[in-house]
Amino acid sequence: METPASKGTPLQVAVVGSGPSGFYAAEALLKSGHAIDVHMIERLPVPYGLVRHGVAPDHPKLKEAILVYDKIARLPHFTLLANVCVGRDVTVDELLARYHAVVFACGAESDRRLGVPGEDLPGSHTATEFVGWYNGHPDYRDRSFDLSQEVAAIVGQGNVAADVCRILAKSVDELRQTDISEHALEALAGSRVKEIHVIGRRGPAQAKFTNKELKELGELPNADAVVDPSALELNAASAAELEAKANVVSAKNVEIFREWTARAPSGKPRRVVFQFLKSPVALGGNARLERLVLARNRLEGEPFQQVARETGETETLDCGLLFRSIGYSGVAIPGVPFDAKRGVIPNREGRVLDADGAELPGLYAAGWIKRGPSGIIGTNRADSVATVKSLLADLQRLSPEPKAGADGLATLLASRGVRTVSFDDWLRIDAREVARGQPRGKPREKFTRITEMLNCLDAP
Repeated sequence: METPASKGTPLQVAVVGSGPSGFYAAEALLKSGHAIDVHMIERLPVPYGLVRHGVAPDHPKLKEAILVYDKIARLPHFTLLANVCVGRDVTVDELLARYHAVVFACGAESDRRLGVPGEDLPGSHTATEFVGWYNGHPDYRDRSFDLSQEVAAIVGQGNVAADVCRILAKSVDELRQTDISEHALEALAGSRVKEIHVIGRRGPAQAKFTNKELKELGELPNADAVVDPSALELNAASAAELEAKANVVSAKNVEIFREWTARAPSGKPRRVVFQFLKSPVALGGNARLERLVLARNRLEGEPFQQVARETGETETLDCGLLFRSIGYSGVAIPGVPFDAKRGVIPNREGRVLDADGAELPGLYAAGWIKRGPSGIIGTNRADSVATVKSLLADLQRLSPEPKAGADGLATLLASRGVRTVSFDDWLRIDAREVARGQPRGKPREKFTRITEMLNCLDAP
């Protein structure tokens, strides 16, 4: 019996999401040696997901992954259908009627909540909002942040927290020739933030910064990095963690923290203060955020299994601006099973599972929506390759009937008045953004509204 992916019946695969995991899945499919058409569906008119809208503007080298994705997009049998929202413009059942398989690679678009009183006071924000705002994401273009506040707090000690910290701590002149969005640059020019507290619920040995990101926070021309020496006194379990050969990153982080304690204040206009073993238990203020109540913690448990327990003691930090950066969470897609607790699509080796744990034919997941928000950009390659391996192993189980694929989907979307954006269309948007940045000495000036992106395609 003929199966999909044979010459007579090319396998039609829809990949939902155009970030790293989506492109790596597309690459694995297109280079598998099978006859496969890959159609990438993206909610926004522009591709590349968190590489475009999540990587900090002062880290341009991390955006070089886009060069790889550009090459993948130019492979034969690849089609981009952007400005299409699954669940709004087309249902999952309608995709399955036109494709043999659907791979969800739509990342983790939301933030975990602190779950404490006052969390939604004005002045309290998610890291995602701020990162999306300064990176020109249309969803966050119109957010506002009260940068007149002198004290800001960031809850979380990972690389996203480091990004938020750097953007708050750097001078506008340091950011001016990056691809930071102009509206953010103008707002940051008026910032009065002088002190930034970076708060972790566990100790310095458990901070999740990579060494490079942490070291950079101690080299800011505009801000001193401050650590209380007593905060670096480790319990026995933490000391044991640092002795493990596989834990060199954490050991180096603690070494960096210790180096900072020996520094004399330099008189720079801003300070970055690291606090450990503290957890927010309440946010307070009259009509807006004015203070953060922190519980003091202690660590309990064996090495690498330690948990933070409240001691019963609290302290108050006066601050008017807060960003929570305690992890991302996926967002449910109508018609697709979702594990709300973990923020992922339930799956087994990338195969989507229903509520009873049974595999749903033709549905797959890759990247953060599959495993949760972990790893760096390149981590997604192996993850996506593993999902594609599962998909190809299922060829005998997929429908052998020809599917309409991108042509069928385009016809459906056109009948609904949905304007799709192709990869060639994206290249036109890309060229316009680059041209807009040149007079300012920037690599690009992004369009930050969907209407601007689409209007650009109508311009002569």
